[in-house]
Parts: sequence; structure tokens; C-alpha cells
Amino acid sequence: MSNELIINSTQDGERIALLQDKRLVEFHHEKKDTNYIVGDIFLGTVKKVMPGLNAAFIDIGYHKDAFLHYHDLGANVKTLNKYVKAAQTQKNASAKLNQTKFEPEIDKLGKIADVLKKGQQLLVQIVKEPISTKGPRLSCELSLAGRYLVLVPFSNTVSVSKKIVSKEERTRLKRLITSIKPENFGVIIRTVAEGREVAELDRDLRNMVESWEEGFKSLKIAKPNDKIIGELGRSSSILRDLMNESFDNIVVDDESLYDEIKAYIGSIAPDKVKILKHYTGKTKTFEHFNIERQLKAAFGKTVTIPGGGYLVIEHTEALHVVDVNSGNKSNTETDQEATALNVNMMAAKEVARQLRLRDIGGIIVIDFIDMKSPENRQKVYEVVKEELKRDRSKSTVLPISKFGLMQITRQRVRPEQNIVTGEVCPTCNGTGKITASILITDEIDVAVDDLLTRHNHRSLTLYVHPFLYAYYTSGVISKQMKWFFHYFKWVKFVKDTSLGITDFKVMDDKGEEIELRTALTEVNGVQDQENFNQI
Repeated sequence: MSNELIINSTQDGERIALLQDKRLVEFHHEKKDTNYIVGDIFLGTVKKVMPGLNAAFIDIGYHKDAFLHYHDLGANVKTLNKYVKAAQTQKNASAKLNQTKFEPEIDKLGKIADVLKKGQQLLVQIVKEPISTKGPRLSCELSLAGRYLVLVPFSNTVSVSKKIVSKEERTRLKRLITSIKPENFGVIIRTVAEGREVAELDRDLRNMVESWEEGFKSLKIAKPNDKIIGELGRSSSILRDLMNESFDNIVVDDESLYDEIKAYIGSIAPDKVKILKHYTGKTKTFEHFNIERQLKAAFGKTVTIPGGGYLVIEHTEALHVVDVNSGNKSNTETDQEATALNVNMMAAKEVARQLRLRDIGGIIVIDFIDMKSPENRQKVYEVVKEELKRDRSKSTVLPISKFGLMQITRQRVRPEQNIVTGEVCPTCNGTGKITASILITDEIDVAVDDLLTRHNHRSLTLYVHPFLYAYYTSGVISKQMKWFFHYFKWVKFVKDTSLGITDFKVMDDKGEEIELRTALTEVNGVQDQENFNQI
């Protein structure tokens, strides 16, 4: 599987698209005014201590106070506070922790009022970005992420990722890191460290220790709300977390960002510098790589499933609901159970992709098409679990219930990605909205293919807007002519200025209008009746 990272620089930030086999699987928009991202470490000030919540609200400069729960303080928060105070008051204080005497650990069931006081300064790290009306969520268990390792100050534990299953490799890595790590620093060994040599791991560890020491220098002269250690930009963090041997293309269209990423790749994976390219074409970057069209198709309320069927995605304050529909796929199987399994298997893969693409977090409920066989429900459950293994965010998946519902919880650390796919109608000048007009040709292509192949119509007549008429009929070898050579059936086009650019009508060889949604409506009606009977 090939991986490509396309980075488009705009006036308000960078748009980052991750493609797998040319298909969009992740999209991020890193705005230039974003100063509070996951991983940033701030010198905060306690504004309120809330005994009823066993939590405190911390001022880190955001317009809403950040939230810090007692369980996120960490066992060695007293040692951290002592270290911060020493850094600010003692001239000979050192960034190294080998001479730091640990304070007693706090009680796991203790009260936050016993640890924090109003006006107290402490070092905190963002673990969840501001979402909706909520401020950032914080932790005092600090960590610095590297390419292969995660450095954890005020700890001596060395742990290995559970995804490294080889007992010999786990033992090797643990013994290796224990021998080179600084005293009173813990280390988490990431999955990508598997098989790496000591030189690479040591270089990664030294880079993180240098970041900690730079942060200590900032801490000595810092004022409240100052950022002490900043996380990498979104593009660099994606490269750090995802880049492996399968990465074969990284495209950047901004020269300064190109130089920055080139320097970063040179430090973490020098052999991969050659795959970085500076795009200078006249066509817009996302247009050239067909990303703009994919964004329009993937972020609407309705999402088409490859091979037939579609998803309807609804968002509420409490949860997200995904409804799976068979669409024209219902005509391709003779057995209802086989149809349901086929559509659900494809829908499971698309749902996993949509969760990554939109960065949907919290509770997700998926209404799959009902399947009577427990074995079939288990198959769909396994597909969802397997697809979500590629996701960097943690998730929990429950098996499909007898009502055809699957429940998923997915870690939410950043605001959900959302792209407006409605466009201002050129006919009504903004008094209404239409679905993305760029997708109308795809809808026509799918309809024609379905009618000529599956329904075996001898000929068709399409009534379309003049712009669409020109698109399909212009040229020596027009789109209309290509259809004839492909299907050996003639499709006639008729201009109709009364139709909008996103509207079209299809007539059969008898001159009767074909209702494209009839089969879809019938399938949904049957499905609704079955659900009602079960209840």
C-alpha cells in the first residue's frame, strides 16, 4: 500500500491530505492562529479549585480556562512542582533529573484541594484541544514524543508498545533503552522502534532530552501562560508518527515549508529525503492530485460506498449516528442475507475511513442492515476492528446487537474536521443551497451504467443543463461516443434550460421517465417494516 502526503499552503494555514493508494484517508487543516495543540507544554496558573469535581481550572492564556482533573495530575506532581519552583528561583538549578529527590507520591483517591492552591503555578501539557465551548484538557504527566520513543520525565519505567509481539524483540529493546536512558526519565518504546539499531534509538532519545533542556531554559525566564515546549506542526507530527517504508511521495507547494520538512526528515529518516518534492505546477495542488473532488464527495451528509450503497451521517451534541443503506446494490444479489452482508462489509471499511477522515470522536452508533446470521454479524465486527487498527486514535468497538446496531467510542483530542459541501445556488443567488455541483457528472455516470448494464435498457435519453450537454457531447471523441463504444448502446442528450446544473432527467426508449430513486425507496421501506416487526 502506497502512502502519499500532500501539503497545500494557504493564507490561513496548511491543508494536509494523507492518501493511501490515491484515496484520501486523513485530512487536517492546520490554521496559523492555532496556538494550543496536543503536546504543547505551558506554565499555567490555577484559577479555581473545584472540590465537587475534584478538578481545577487552569489559565494558560486561552479565552476559556483549561480543565485539569485530579487523576491527570500524575503520581509525582509534587516532585514536578518542586522542580518548577527550583528552576524559577535557584540560579544553579539543572535541567537534568539525576540529582532530583522524589517527593512522596500523591494518594490515588485523594482530593485536589490537598495538592493545588489558587494562584499556584504549575507545568501542564495539553492532552485534548479546545472543542466546541470547552477549553483545553490538561495533564501534569508530561511526555515528549519522538520518532521511536516517548520520553517521560519524573519516572523510571521503561515500557514497550503492545503491538510489538515478539518476546525476544521486547526484551532486546527494553534492555537497550534501560542502558542508555538518563536517570529519572521514563521511556515508552513505540511500535516503529521494532528492529531498529541502538544508534537510531540513541539519536532519537538525545533529541528529546535536548528539547527538555531547552524547555528548562525557557522555564527559568518564563511568565505565566508562556509556552515552554511546543509540539511539532501537524505535518511534521504526521510524518513522525506514520512515515515508514511504504511512504513513497511527500509533496509540498510552499518553499519555506519544503525547507522545514526537508530538515526534519533529514534528522529522523535521512534515506527518505529523496521522496520529498516541491510542487510548482500551474494547477492548484489539491486539484492536480484529485483531492478537492474527494473532499467534496467525502464530507457531505450522504457518502457513497464503493460498489453500491451509501451512508447517511448525522451529528448531534451527544453522539454521531451512521445509517447504512443498500441503494442500487439491492438488485445485484438474489438472497437478502447475502445482500445485507455484502453491503455491510463494504460499509464497515468506509465507516472506518470516515472516522479517520473527519476525525470523529466520542460515541458513534452505526445502524447496519439487519442480518439474521450471528456469523455474518461477527464478520462485519471483525472487519471494523481490523480497519480501525490503522487509526492513530484509540477506539473501542462493541459487537453488533440483534437490532443491527454497533457502538464505537473513539478518542477525541482535536476538533472534528468538517467541510461545507453545499454551494451557493447560482440560480437563486444564495437563497437556497444545492449539493456539490462537481459531483453531478459522477451521479450521471453511475445512473447510466446502472440502467444500461444491470437494467438492460436498449437506449436512453438524458435531459440536462446546457453546460452538461456541452461536457458530454463536445469533441471529436466525446464522452457520449465513448459510452457508445463501451456499451454498444446510444445515449441521446437533450438541452433543457429549465433544469438546474445539478438536475437531470432520464427517459427510456418508450419516452417514459425513469425514476432513479424507486428501487432505493422500496428497499428502505422493506427495511423499515422489518425493523418495526422486530420491535
